[in-house]
Amino acid sequence: MAQRGDGRRPTSVALFATCVADFASPGPARAAVEVLERLGVRVVVPAAQTCCGQPALNSGYPREARSLARRWVRLFEPYEAVVGPSGSCVATVHHHYPRILTGPWRDRARAVAERTWEFTQFVAAFGGDLPLRLDTTVTYHDSCHMLRSLGEAEAPRAVLSRIDGLRLVEMADPDTCCGFGGTFSAKLGEVSGAMGGAKLRQAADTGARELVSADSGCLLHLQARADATGGSARTRHIAELVRDAMQPEASA
Repeated sequence: MAQRGDGRRPTSVALFATCVADFASPGPARAAVEVLERLGVRVVVPAAQTCCGQPALNSGYPREARSLARRWVRLFEPYEAVVGPSGSCVATVHHHYPRILTGPWRDRARAVAERTWEFTQFVAAFGGDLPLRLDTTVTYHDSCHMLRSLGEAEAPRAVLSRIDGLRLVEMADPDTCCGFGGTFSAKLGEVSGAMGGAKLRQAADTGARELVSADSGCLLHLQARADATGGSARTRHIAELVRDAMQPEASA
């Protein structure tokens, strides 16, 4: 099986769709499939996949999270590579699984994590020849888990920089939390809403047409906050942006 470090593009990947895609926002996962297939990669979507366990872990239920983690590892370890359109969920695989699992399960989790990619990481690594063009202005929101747990800030910006006609205008504090935080937004609604409002104001100050991120949870939260307060923000997942930027393939 191909490892991240060998430089070879996998011929097939399993899509780690995530719960948010399954229940609330399927668009980014569908867009990711279109982009990956355009790269010449065969995409498999394992029907038996469930939650990665992050909500349980964040809510103080490590036993339940470990059970879900083991299930996730069993399901995805047969595949050459795994790609997910959620920096937060991919961060759980990379950062939390080796912490909450022990013995052989820890080794198995680390092996799968080595070939598990967040969507923009995969496109940044293997999509250099993908023709992209889109006339728009965007600002990018760094989601907390993708930035602080996965340690990824460069890949999404590298992908955006490859889109001809696109202009990226950074917020004053692109790494400030939007207030979603999974169960945090449900337990502390007023605080979460205030944080979302502050983030939307920063995005508006850039003059960008669209607010882009690599995590659907953040985008759902920010769009809902904008709609509830009469804001004009338009949010879009980076996978959908890349899909829309793909130029038609040249005819033979």
